[in-house]
Amino acid sequence: MSKSPLSNLDNSNETPILENQEFRRVYKNLDQLILILLILVLPLFGMIYLYQSTGEINWDLPELPVVFGQILSGAGIGLLLAQDLLFRKKIKVVFDTDELLMKLKIYANATRERYFILFLVALICSAGLLFFGSAIYNVIFAVALFFFSVAKPTPERIKRLLKLNKEDAEIIRLASRPD
Repeated sequence: MSKSPLSNLDNSNETPILENQEFRRVYKNLDQLILILLILVLPLFGMIYLYQSTGEINWDLPELPVVFGQILSGAGIGLLLAQDLLFRKKIKVVFDTDELLMKLKIYANATRERYFILFLVALICSAGLLFFGSAIYNVIFAVALFFFSVAKPTPERIKRLLKLNKEDAEIIRLASRPD
């Protein structure tokens, strides 16, 4: 019977098997959520973008006042800024605890919140592009995609943000590996 990679830790610092499974569960759930959000938003925006750029389809949508377009673009930009500031603020709580699992859970919750905000930004961009056809929504969406990719949790990113020692970083690295 083969052992889990997480059980191959140094015996002096060995983390219990159940806790190792918890590290893996937290990491995998976060990774799956990010992929699901991305899978939902990319086709939606892509379809609207393609139809808008060809100009051949008339959706008979109501004409909305320009102020709504300005509110949508302002909300998209504001949320892009807010997600980064909120994430940084929430990550600071990590340094109040020494327990690695608690640090990972705090990081996961902050990241989850960040990605829900990015998802909302992408939906705002989709609606804005659909109703107003302005290029600003393409730019805001591109920045949201930038954060989707750059902020994606990786063992190296977690190690850097949480300022983990080598042993803790190895536990996170092993938790991120496929089964």
